[in-house]
Amino acid sequence: MSILENYYKKVIQYDLINKFFYTHLNEIPQLKKIILNFGCKHFEVRNIASALLSLELVTMKQGSLVKSKRSNILLKIRKGNPVGCVVVLKKNMMYTFLFKLLSDVFPSLKDFKGISVPKKLGVTSFSFTLKDLISFKELEKQFYLFINLPPLNVTLVTNTKTKEELLYLLRSFKLPLV
Repeated sequence: MSILENYYKKVIQYDLINKFFYTHLNEIPQLKKIILNFGCKHFEVRNIASALLSLELVTMKQGSLVKSKRSNILLKIRKGNPVGCVVVLKKNMMYTFLFKLLSDVFPSLKDFKGISVPKKLGVTSFSFTLKDLISFKELEKQFYLFINLPPLNVTLVTNTKTKEELLYLLRSFKLPLV
């Protein structure tokens, strides 16, 4: 059991029960999964391979390619061509990645003031983008391979029912929201 999972079970659940009203234990909000996504604008094997390798190094889980479902003339994408890669983290790996994000990556980012909360916030998920990926220690060692990485999209998926529950859950995990 990771540190954040233990913190969730011992502290956050009780805080949520005291703050909001629930009739069953199943209704208590929890973090379901984390989705990491790279979207590559131009189809080059080298860019997609470096994005897949960086996802695998950061998460310790093999990513999968995302292929385009339909062709787009403006973006010069044919149907079936790879356009990005994705990794879905659940359970223990999810909490391990979130702990790494909170303890290593966010403090090492330059001029980082926090993640801004959008005005149109979803009820069950929260997304943000990381542009400086060299702050991951795994990618820092092979810097020359990961120079031209696209921004990493991180989506935290929960089972909350209101925006207030979502923000309270994310803030209780000590996510730096502004």
